[in-house]
Amino acid sequence: MLLTSHPTTTASTVESIDASLWQDGDRWHFRYLAEGANHLVFPNPAPPGRADGLWQATCFEAFVGLAGPAYFELNFSPSRQWAAYRFDTPRHGMREELAEIDIWLDAGEGWFALEAAVKLPALTPGVALNLTAVIEESGGAKSYWALAHPEGSPDFHDRACFSARLEDIAQS
Repeated sequence: MLLTSHPTTTASTVESIDASLWQDGDRWHFRYLAEGANHLVFPNPAPPGRADGLWQATCFEAFVGLAGPAYFELNFSPSRQWAAYRFDTPRHGMREELAEIDIWLDAGEGWFALEAAVKLPALTPGVALNLTAVIEESGGAKSYWALAHPEGSPDFHDRACFSARLEDIAQS
């Protein structure tokens, strides 16, 4: 599924970001492919594991709706670090969520791909999703990509943007 850049942000060279999702046993795989990725700014390499503040640099994300206003935020960084949070309501009641996440990177001439394998029991068919990316490029350009955007400023936490359902986009 193609992500779109928020209309108030401009990418310098990134032309498109395609996201895909599939299940393999008890893990869900999130894959993001950025085309025109010659000038991406990546965070410094780090040991794989949980970290905070990943969204402040190039980062790929998934927002997963739960019953009522609760949701998860998953962050996948090119540093191979990750984060998993649960929120009670938009931007409130944030706490770390137990998850197992592994990240792989691949790149070629003008493209970059990140794949994250996630083991999180709440990822079940029927949950609402918004797949997103924060893209930082050389020269300071930062753009915000998602399946759906709210009116006004970019806000990935807006439940109105959780426009896909897990069973609709998962591939067998």
